[in-house]
Amino acid sequence: MNSVTLIATAAMGLESIVADEVKALGYTDVKVENGKVIFEADPSGIARANLWLRTADRVKLLVGEFKALSFEELFEQTKALPWNEYISEDAEFPVIGRSVKSKLFSISDCQAIVKKAVVESLKQQYHVQWFEEKGPLQRIEVALHKDIAQLTIDTSGTGLHKRGYRYLHNEAPLKETLAAALIKLTKWNPDRPFVDPFCGSGTLPIEAAMIGQNIAPGINREFAFENWSWYEQRWFDAALEEAEDLAKYDQPLDIEGFDIDHNMIELASNNAMEAGFPDQIKFKQMQAKDFRTTKDYGVIVGNPPYGERMQERKYVEKLYREMGETFRPLDTWSVYVITSNEDFEELYGAKATKKRKLYNGNIKTDYYQYWGKRPPRNKN
Repeated sequence: MNSVTLIATAAMGLESIVADEVKALGYTDVKVENGKVIFEADPSGIARANLWLRTADRVKLLVGEFKALSFEELFEQTKALPWNEYISEDAEFPVIGRSVKSKLFSISDCQAIVKKAVVESLKQQYHVQWFEEKGPLQRIEVALHKDIAQLTIDTSGTGLHKRGYRYLHNEAPLKETLAAALIKLTKWNPDRPFVDPFCGSGTLPIEAAMIGQNIAPGINREFAFENWSWYEQRWFDAALEEAEDLAKYDQPLDIEGFDIDHNMIELASNNAMEAGFPDQIKFKQMQAKDFRTTKDYGVIVGNPPYGERMQERKYVEKLYREMGETFRPLDTWSVYVITSNEDFEELYGAKATKKRKLYNGNIKTDYYQYWGKRPPRNKN
């Protein structure tokens, strides 16, 4: 197998960031669509993409794509695909599905048809009548959009936001993939201070540390493809070796996280230790309004409470005013805040340099960006 087509799925609004990450891995045949980035790679790209993509949700292997207006077309064209090249005789291969603006709108029926077609295809190839499905997981997805059926196999297993360091978290944690995207959008580099004034379980500071030291976000977790019979260990070993070689464990970091809740500070510290940063990130119990600094050209990234609940609104409005009073005078610092509160700019006391629409889970938010003075060239 010389090449594969991979699909890195992305939350709405993050596609261009995922595409930049894919290109940074050296892949040039890259196509961006809503919710996904499609690219060609050799088989080692499966391991490299899963290890390195900080902002993608998961990586899927494209098996085939075709137009399907009837269940018969769906069955026959699915059956014709080379499933035996990817799915071993003992594999567990459940089928999930979704359908948008397509004639075949019954997801359960589409799943059943695809499952039957794959079974019939594998029966012919393996000359057996029954599959126990007790082996490695190779989850198939049938995705229909405007009558085009796309058949993929998930290579990641659990979502890529599961880095392996956050065993415990607060009630409304920021996904690691979104946290990494928020940092990427700041253009922060480890020569500059980084502050999260609402650190919660520590996701933003930890993701910043991983970016700062160029540590592959998937280095400490497992993936579905590792157990596939056709996926050669040498491909994964080479990707792991590359990740180790590119890591900059000695890169100094100036990263701080604050939170008003001392329990969150303890939780964040434990998560940072699990992530391999026992001393590189400083956590402190503190209110955002008490932040003071003599440093220049830092970056503040915050995910404050949004005030979605009625009883929180007055507190959140006061908090946003205090943030403006505290952060606005820091003219060399850049401030980035994600919130669903549409009154943020008015409460903060300044219009953002730039806004970007993003989704935090199912919540529609804006990412408010206040750019400070650029650091002199010799400080970069």
